[in-house]
Amino acid sequence: MSNFSVLTRAEVSEKNQGIFDSLEKKVGFVPNLYAAYAHSNNALENYLNLSAAKTSLSAKEKEAVNLAVSEVNKCIYCLSAHTAIGKMNGFTDSEILELRAGKASFNSKLDALAALAKNITEKRGATNTTVVDNFLNAGYTKENLIDTIVLVGDKTISNYVHSTTKVPVDFPLAQPLN
Repeated sequence: MSNFSVLTRAEVSEKNQGIFDSLEKKVGFVPNLYAAYAHSNNALENYLNLSAAKTSLSAKEKEAVNLAVSEVNKCIYCLSAHTAIGKMNGFTDSEILELRAGKASFNSKLDALAALAKNITEKRGATNTTVVDNFLNAGYTKENLIDTIVLVGDKTISNYVHSTTKVPVDFPLAQPLN
C-alpha cells in the first residue's frame, strides 16, 4: 500500500493549484501521478516542462518510446496512460502491444526506435552499438538519438515516481504482454 495520498487541489501549494487548474482545463482531470509530483512544490512544474519540451520526435514517436520504456520498467500506471494516449495518436491495440515489446513490424522506422528505447532502458544507457546503427540506418539522425535518450529519461522519472508512490492508476488498465 502506498504511503502517498492522491493530493487534492486544496492540499497543494498555490503554484501547484494553478497547475492543477491548467491540467483540469487541458486533460479534464488531474492524473494521480501528477498529483504525486505535487508533494513537491517544484517537481510537478519541472516534470511538465521537461515532458512538454521541444523535441525532434513526433507525437507518435514519443509514444513509441514511452510504451517501450514503461514496459521495461514494468510501470502499470504509465503503460495504462500511454496505451490511452497511443490510441489517441492512431495506434491500434496490437501495435501498442508490439511497441511495448520494443518492436514495430508495421513500420520499420518505428521498429528501430522502439528497439532503441528498449535497449537504452534495459542497458541503463550502455546501448548496443548495433541497435544505434540500426536506428541511424532507419533514417533517424543523431539529434533524434539524443532526443530519444532524453525522452527515455523523462519516462523513467515517471516510472520511478509511480513505482515508489504506488498511487492508484486512473486510466483503463493496460493488458499484460503474453
